[in-house]
Amino acid sequence: MLLALIVLGPEKLPEAIRKFGRVYSEIRKISNGFQSEFKNAFDEPMRELRETAQLTRDAVLKPLQDEPEPKKPEIQKPEVVPPSEVDGDN
Repeated sequence: MLLALIVLGPEKLPEAIRKFGRVYSEIRKISNGFQSEFKNAFDEPMRELRETAQLTRDAVLKPLQDEPEPKKPEIQKPEVVPPSEVDGDN
């Protein structure tokens, strides 16, 4: 600000600040408009993409959820034989 006062002088500084404020305001309006248009342009395709992904996910997962889980084969535990019976020392 001090540099602007030295370069422009006290007479031109208030007008330069007002002009800068107007330019800055216009740039913000343009930027906000651009962001809004960009969002609107991509909003519909993104929604459709999300819906398609959800439908695909549902189509894949639904049959898997409906199938009963296969029975696990029953594992038989081996019979434990005491060591004295194995050796035949009796």
